[in-house]
Amino acid sequence: METGPGAPGPSTHFHRTISESFHVLSGESSLFDGENRTTGRPGDFLYVPPGGLHAFRNDSDEPVSMLMLFTPGAPREEYFERVEEMARRGGEEFAEFLVRHDSFFTDPGGGPRKA
Repeated sequence: METGPGAPGPSTHFHRTISESFHVLSGESSLFDGENRTTGRPGDFLYVPPGGLHAFRNDSDEPVSMLMLFTPGAPREEYFERVEEMARRGGEEFAEFLVRHDSFFTDPGGGPRKA
């Protein structure tokens, strides 16, 4: 995943059935592990177990590149291809999309932040 400077990233969320890991390849990413926020730099790794709260964003003036790993290997392509479009639509269709993709957000807005 690549994000541009200042990209907001998703708000705090969890996945019930999959773990998610982040390996920072370049740049710096603000990583939240459910309790603490830390700056991930190239070579840093964050593992989030199933059910673990997490979020990430790019607070820097430079792009960030991260390798994201989902275990077990859930089909996530549709999620990343359509999440921005679905967030714009909102409503029940978006809520069902999130559940179908095992993404549960803790904020009252219930979803990824819009870029």
